[in-house]
Amino acid sequence: MHEMFNFTGGAFVAMLATVFLTVQLASVATTVYLHRALSHRAVALAPSVELLMRVVIWVTTGIEPRQWAAVHRKHHKFSDAEGDPHSPYVHGFWQIQLWNYFYYRREASNPETIERFTRDIKPDRWDRLFSWSWLGMGLFWALWMAAFGPLLGSLGIVLHVGLYIFLNASINGAAHWIGYQRFPNSARNLWFLALLTGGEGLHNNHHEFPGSSRFSHRWWEIDFGWYTIAL
Repeated sequence: MHEMFNFTGGAFVAMLATVFLTVQLASVATTVYLHRALSHRAVALAPSVELLMRVVIWVTTGIEPRQWAAVHRKHHKFSDAEGDPHSPYVHGFWQIQLWNYFYYRREASNPETIERFTRDIKPDRWDRLFSWSWLGMGLFWALWMAAFGPLLGSLGIVLHVGLYIFLNASINGAAHWIGYQRFPNSARNLWFLALLTGGEGLHNNHHEFPGSSRFSHRWWEIDFGWYTIAL
């Protein structure tokens, strides 16, 4: 029991740094694969790269790709109007900013949404494995425990999940509520949020050109998702 609580300040800092890195890894895989490649067909990934990103998504988020794509496509079809699964204008800013996960899960669990919005995304041989989201997250937890021990490892994965959920809520909430607008749509650009979400905070740009694999339109708009694609 003593060993469980015996950790140094250095180990704690290392755990926090690892949380930041794993959230960034999950965010880049989300924006490149789930968003730009799968949902919008804005970029075609090599099969090996796509599989790698699917594994990252499975382990770090537990998200099922077809569900994510269906919810996002519905969001674009009804953007900030009745029918949008997670609009702050329809449901309220704080409802989305604080409870976005539950709005997402409700829509992702709707078979009609999946059928209607992902007819072009056919399940493949990997989908059965990746549908076991608890297994992917369980493996991730085990890696955290092995690296940092029971206490810091458990704290690390809780922080990772919480920060990832909060950042995604901010894209659906804050990035539709505050920030600057270059184009006449209801989304906003939040430069600092883009830094933490692989470019997703450049939301006004994206909603104007949803089929573009690049979200940045100025040199100072940081889009790590686009840099990853270019690389």
